[in-house]
Amino acid sequence: MAAGKNKRGFVSLKIAKSLTGPVRKNFSNQTGFTLLELIVTVIIIAILASIALSRYIRVVEKGRSAEARWILGLIRSTEIAYSLENNEQFTTSLSALQISVPSGTCNSDYYFRYSLAGGGASFTATADRCTSGGKPPNAGSGFQLNMTQAGVLNGTAGFI
Repeated sequence: MAAGKNKRGFVSLKIAKSLTGPVRKNFSNQTGFTLLELIVTVIIIAILASIALSRYIRVVEKGRSAEARWILGLIRSTEIAYSLENNEQFTTSLSALQISVPSGTCNSDYYFRYSLAGGGASFTATADRCTSGGKPPNAGSGFQLNMTQAGVLNGTAGFI
């Protein structure tokens, strides 16, 4: 080893090449990702994707429930017209209202099937999400929307 001063007055050490030995690669300067970093990244992406997918499915189903809200409104307005012609009495028959909506079983043109309950001075129109036999894709689990003669809409939370 040889010591000397540089131009600024600092002492510098010079190591002879013969003392350094063979040149070794320094792995800490290599670029890229370790396997552990890749696995952690994939796990984080999978968690975020599962959250996003469940929310996406819920938003799509809520959009499909727009069909039910529209048809329940149609049933309500037709029921009101029916009651005006029949001494303020509501019906429990969709066929008496002369509108074409699936009742009883699911129809491949609709996401829901519809029914009426009550009659007399009040009624409740119900839309049940088809779990089979309806317009594809069918729901994995059914949910329900209801509308009264006053126009109050309620049912399964998250789909109203």
